[in-house]
Amino acid sequence: MLCLFSACQKEMEAVPNPDPPISTPLETEGFTKYTIPKGGHYCDKSNYTPVELSELRFRVRFDSTAIYQTTTTENQWDINKLYGFSDNGSDHHLFSARFGWNWSEGALRLHAYVYNHGVRASKELGTIPIGKEMECSIKVAQGAYLFTVGELTTTMPRQSGAPQAKGYQLYPYFGGDEPAPHDIRIWIRRM
Repeated sequence: MLCLFSACQKEMEAVPNPDPPISTPLETEGFTKYTIPKGGHYCDKSNYTPVELSELRFRVRFDSTAIYQTTTTENQWDINKLYGFSDNGSDHHLFSARFGWNWSEGALRLHAYVYNHGVRASKELGTIPIGKEMECSIKVAQGAYLFTVGELTTTMPRQSGAPQAKGYQLYPYFGGDEPAPHDIRIWIRRM
């Protein structure tokens, strides 16, 4: 019996665990853990924070809780929201720029996600492995938002002549119309 347990323990140790332990090095390195509770849409740290910026830079890490299955099949493609800001001193459903994400076709996909005059546009930026820390940024430019993930930069339209975005911070949010099927944890460190 001890021999079997020992073999199983060695096998389990060989499989990397993408979930950090309760007390994580990420928390001591300036990361904030955002939790979207099962059955909810908003994360535990959504609060109104005014921003005025020309660039939002952050590092992000998802653990295995980002793997999910929606109840309605077509909702699997809905884009969850990661991090960003509203713009033009308006509501985020009128003007905003943020990263989005979803779990589909066996991968975590990041998206650029914007609103201009209430019209939504999005573009898939690529996939990132569960457990990998990624650097992301949104730069505000004349007539554009520049979304960068690692070395890849994608341009999305921005309908504003102001040199800086002015609005409020946007935090992790699950959905679409379906709530989170289980607790989802996301680590973010603003740079």
